[in-house]
Amino acid sequence: MDAKEISLNEQEVKPVVDHLNELLANYHIHYQKLRGCHWNVKGPSFFTLHVKFEELYTEALTFIDELAERILTLGKPPYSTFAEYIQTSQIKEINTIGMKDTDMVKALIADMAALIEMERNILDITSDAGDDGTNDMINRFMQYKEKNTWMLRSFVNED
Repeated sequence: MDAKEISLNEQEVKPVVDHLNELLANYHIHYQKLRGCHWNVKGPSFFTLHVKFEELYTEALTFIDELAERILTLGKPPYSTFAEYIQTSQIKEINTIGMKDTDMVKALIADMAALIEMERNILDITSDAGDDGTNDMINRFMQYKEKNTWMLRSFVNED
């Protein structure tokens, strides 16, 4: 399949796919960070954060799958190795063992800010390409993170 089969211009879709693959790589690193936070959170907020981190990584995994499938829908292969994810991702790995719960939350807020920035950029690119399908998907991802960023900021009492 290629972009023409879904009424999109191949030239205009190439930057969309490139940015989606970059977002996919960042989501994989973010997902693993969420898993590490879920596994390693300790202290009085354990029950609250353990559940929240699981919710966040479950949703991130859904987004990863949707991103890969959208890239395939646009006629290109998604990145699929950890080497590609690590090399491409702006979000960096962290060691969550022994990390304070509030530091975990702050690290996740920073990840979400980076993902939202990438998604806002993709919205402009998909708009230019006439790719409403990708635009709708990315907008939904962004809205989810915006709401959860507010919740996590409230947890650490940041404005």
